[in-house]
Amino acid sequence: MLNHITIMGRLTRDPELRRTGSGVAVTSFRVAVDRDFQPKDGGERKADFIDCVAWRQTGEFISKYFTKGRMIVVDGRLEMRDWTDKEGNKRTSAEIIVANAYFGDSKRDSEGGNSYGSGSYGGNSYGGNSYGNPAPAPSYGSYAAPGAAPASDFAMLEDDDAQLPF
Repeated sequence: MLNHITIMGRLTRDPELRRTGSGVAVTSFRVAVDRDFQPKDGGERKADFIDCVAWRQTGEFISKYFTKGRMIVVDGRLEMRDWTDKEGNKRTSAEIIVANAYFGDSKRDSEGGNSYGSGSYGGNSYGGNSYGNPAPAPSYGSYAAPGAAPASDFAMLEDDDAQLPF
């Protein structure tokens, strides 16, 4: 079976970092994800609001580096959770259990407030168009510590097409 989900959107509020009784970090947040299509009547584009939960170092990373309005790319699994509300009604919630999180914009772009541009962290970069749709699929490698220089596997080729591997 396969349960894998990747979304890109903006945080609706600052992530909330908490600790379990045994001290394990858990961060919860909500991501607003624009739908890819616009209504036929020319109305406003709709968005889906998706709850996310990140544990341990991933949760600490999100809590430290992301704030309301920042573009985030999350990768993980979808989990359904049953619970009972105050009135005794049974409810079901869907949330993403985050395995990896990436910057979807640069710090400079998020300060401007109206640009979806591209951002990078640890050598992985992501871009998009003006609607926030992601560029081609990014590489989901591990990220480096802040301030660390990204490793490069690329070598410059001369302008001779005979050197291309395809």
